[in-house]
Amino acid sequence: MSSRSRVEVTRVAVLADDLIWQLRLAEAAQSAGATTLRVRSIAALERELDHVEAVIVDLTARQYDPLLALEAVAGRSLRVLAVGQHDDHELRKRALAAGAERVYAYRKLFEDGGATLSAWLSTVPPAAPAATSRAR
Repeated sequence: MSSRSRVEVTRVAVLADDLIWQLRLAEAAQSAGATTLRVRSIAALERELDHVEAVIVDLTARQYDPLLALEAVAGRSLRVLAVGQHDDHELRKRALAAGAERVYAYRKLFEDGGATLSAWLSTVPPAAPAATSRAR
């Protein structure tokens, strides 16, 4: 079974300020069968939240606070995934506390993005976590 056939079409917002990673994350979501919307700021993300079912947030952003982005999505009926460096365990914990369902390393999505995102999108979402205010 291909990864594309396991996922109903889902609209995914990809928040990343690095254009290369934004494109790679969007392509991985598209290979999982999703349609994507690419944004580069929290304000742009917030304008699109009513038009997507899932969000992918790049944790290494320099132009926005990724934890604030996760908090902006938390509590809504949206899937939310974060992506960051494999060895930044503290940021991973903070991202989970801020509302991310999962935090994947860039390498995982670079090597196996379509299948990984297909599996994530195919799972039943957990109950919306109550994000802690300013999870830092």
